[in-house]
Amino acid sequence: MGTSAGALSSLLLGILLTSTPGALGANPGLVARITDKGLEYVAQEELVTLQSKLHDVTLPDFSGDAKIKYLGNAHYEFHSLNIHSCELLGSALKPLPSHGLHFSISDSFIRVKGKWKVRKRILKLDGSFDVTVKGITISVNLLLGSEPSGRPKVAVSSCSSNIRDVEVHMSGDLGWLLNLFHHQIESKFRRVLESKICKIIQDSVTSDLQPYLQTLPVTMEMDIFAGIDYSLMEAPQATAEILDVMLKGEIFSRDHRSPVAFLAPVMSLPEEHSRMVYFAISNYAFNTASLVYHKVGYLNFSITDDMVPPTSNIRLTTKSFRAFCPRLARLYPNTNLTLQGTVVSAPFLNFSPGNLSSAAQMEIEASVLLPNSVKEPVFRLGVATNVSVMLTFNTSKITGFLKPEKHRQY
Repeated sequence: MGTSAGALSSLLLGILLTSTPGALGANPGLVARITDKGLEYVAQEELVTLQSKLHDVTLPDFSGDAKIKYLGNAHYEFHSLNIHSCELLGSALKPLPSHGLHFSISDSFIRVKGKWKVRKRILKLDGSFDVTVKGITISVNLLLGSEPSGRPKVAVSSCSSNIRDVEVHMSGDLGWLLNLFHHQIESKFRRVLESKICKIIQDSVTSDLQPYLQTLPVTMEMDIFAGIDYSLMEAPQATAEILDVMLKGEIFSRDHRSPVAFLAPVMSLPEEHSRMVYFAISNYAFNTASLVYHKVGYLNFSITDDMVPPTSNIRLTTKSFRAFCPRLARLYPNTNLTLQGTVVSAPFLNFSPGNLSSAAQMEIEASVLLPNSVKEPVFRLGVATNVSVMLTFNTSKITGFLKPEKHRQY
């Protein structure tokens, strides 16, 4: 049973790391929503994994005393229990409103093989046995939460298990004699398994899953400049049809992390449940990234003539600028130019329904390349520009129409 609880732990871990409501106090930058259809798919996939791992489970030994016909009272032990075969026929993973998740397994059976021993004073008997456990039902309610560190946490709030039928067949020295009190053994077997199932699940969550969750990182390096904070903003939220988990989604400087001067906007996911998973990202993630990359100069650019397509009629030379600046062409005839662009302030991205827009303010300095490879500045432009993208969506792709707005020079 230890491995089966471990498979449940891995299922929970996957959900805890991938899942947000409509309106929030502290708003997330990243949002993922898993619907009941998505949870159903996870349950089906995990059922296959769980069934394969059950063969590695070690079941507990148990012993007791019973009155055996012809022998009287005797002490028996069942040990070396191994799952020989199993079939898990039904599982479900559903949101539990205002709580977390409900996980259940139903109508399943397990066949167990092991060894038995009976002791009556100086008389000792032993042999092997087969047990078929039918109609196994397990029901677990899981409370999902978040730590102050932004790491997920999980606890078992309730657990119940039921076994419909147990059939025991023993072989070996006088095994037929032990079969005379198989009803006592089967009853004991059922009680032991029913009491152990929930204890194993509880211990696995408390001793294995929760300590592991506390070791999970909540930040990750993106490159030499930036990292991302994907800590939980609050406990995952569940309604009747969805599970929502809110992630911070803040890009920060690896060199020096400082507080962000603006808040993430409220995000509202559509009230749709036809898909398994919905993802959303706000402009908070993009704009915090813009702050970081602007500060290190990553947004600045340089353009030289060899970057212009060979088929272009306009070259980055003083000759091409004759119409705009005749004096430049006379002073430096047919000389190559370089353009060095500097973004004055971090450009911010704005989202609105079906539209993306951004404004950038730049300074562009042009220099001529003299024969001695020295760059000599010749003019400077200040440019403010607005760009918007109109987006359309269908079932297979996202398309966009780029619409440059007015440019202003200063």
